[in-house]
Amino acid sequence: MKRKICIVTGTRAEYGLLSNLMKLIQNDEHFELQILVTGMHLSPEFGLTYNQIEVDGFHINEKVEMLLSADTSTAVAKSMGLATIGFADALARLNPDLLIILGDRFEMLAVAQSALIMQIPIAHIHGGECTFGAYDDAIRHSITKMATWHFTSTEGHQKRVLQLGETPERVFNVGAIGIDNTLRLNLMSREMICKELAIVDDKQFFLITYHPETNGEFGGIVNLLEVLASYQQQYHLIFTKSNADNGGREINERILQFVAANPQTAQLYDSLGQIRYLSAVKEAALVVGNSSSGLIEVPYLQTPTINCGDRQKGRERPASVIDCELSTGSIKSAIDYALSANIKYERIFGNGDTANKIYEQIKTIPNFKVQKEFYDL
Repeated sequence: MKRKICIVTGTRAEYGLLSNLMKLIQNDEHFELQILVTGMHLSPEFGLTYNQIEVDGFHINEKVEMLLSADTSTAVAKSMGLATIGFADALARLNPDLLIILGDRFEMLAVAQSALIMQIPIAHIHGGECTFGAYDDAIRHSITKMATWHFTSTEGHQKRVLQLGETPERVFNVGAIGIDNTLRLNLMSREMICKELAIVDDKQFFLITYHPETNGEFGGIVNLLEVLASYQQQYHLIFTKSNADNGGREINERILQFVAANPQTAQLYDSLGQIRYLSAVKEAALVVGNSSSGLIEVPYLQTPTINCGDRQKGRERPASVIDCELSTGSIKSAIDYALSANIKYERIFGNGDTANKIYEQIKTIPNFKVQKEFYDL
């Protein structure tokens, strides 16, 4: 009998990271791939990106709608409640042998707690990391304690999962799963990506993604936009939308206003998709904002990252990531430095075979459901 492996995805970026692992499981005659889609994938506001999953040849088994339109912490908490109800019903129908969760978003906390109560084993990818500027940090560690199997991106993150009391035999350092696509996809040429993004005269451009600092104060986006405005004569500005965390919609509205006032030099995209995003990263003069991709995937394409504020504070990063505060002076100094300095690029998150390492490890596990105990160091 085939073992049922259920993968959950709630965002465009997350699906891009998981797609190679999904293909490996789908093509294995011993496994039945189940796909549970939720969150931003199902929102018209964020581009209905579940369509891309189907275009790529996957069958979506369950859709759990959860997002409310309000942009507050109360709305996010209520969305988690709706999600928990929806996930309970979906998991009861799917009855998977293993649930695979990546990362630290609030949707993943909701599905993890449902699986915990329903005694469905969880495999967690990217545990052991720290991001002090967002409540994702606590969510990530909470999922670690609910998961049985762990796949970390560095040795340091593996040690931190062990520090949380997880059994060493079930904690595997496999590298960052996003590096697979970064190194292996056939990316678009500069000419092609400039045409796709309507960048005229082969103008250099910045690629910007800015998410809320859910453990901090709103306002960084105002300073960031003020600084970016001063570079418009030299550089085109390509924005991708903020996520659905509390404050995300207000950030997107600020960016929309900026783009509307500067239509010749700035654009905002709901989603670039995996190939266009990585191609844009490769050809960009800089990647600016506070997305985790700036710390993990971007350095592998030898593009400098300006990491703004505290959202990613605590996460391991290579030397090509330039940290700055959210003041206008600090942001501008970081951008000017990155444009003029001789940047050193490091590869600290593996060699691009993470999905295969996870898949091969899963194949060797005879029984996903084991009794967890706290492992004392």
